[in-house]
Amino acid sequence: MKTLKIIGFAAVVISIIAAFTLQSCSSEKVAAYKNKSGAQLWGENCIRCHNIPSPASFNDTDWSTIQLHMRVRANLSKEQSDKIFEFLKSAN
Repeated sequence: MKTLKIIGFAAVVISIIAAFTLQSCSSEKVAAYKNKSGAQLWGENCIRCHNIPSPASFNDTDWSTIQLHMRVRANLSKEQSDKIFEFLKSAN
């Protein structure tokens, strides 16, 4: 019985450590993205899955539609998506 309590306690401690570690990793990731421009985010994220078109390839309305679709597909935050969209609008 004492062994089971020790194992249970160890599992709880490991879970807490893992949770804090994952939280700090995601916080660092968010902080890194906040400092990036829309052009940087566009280049880093869009090229992961396909060739990136020139910003002039689409007008603002088309980019707006693409933004909504790709935000979900690329798992971007609203802030990241907005930065990319602002860059694309300014560059087309």
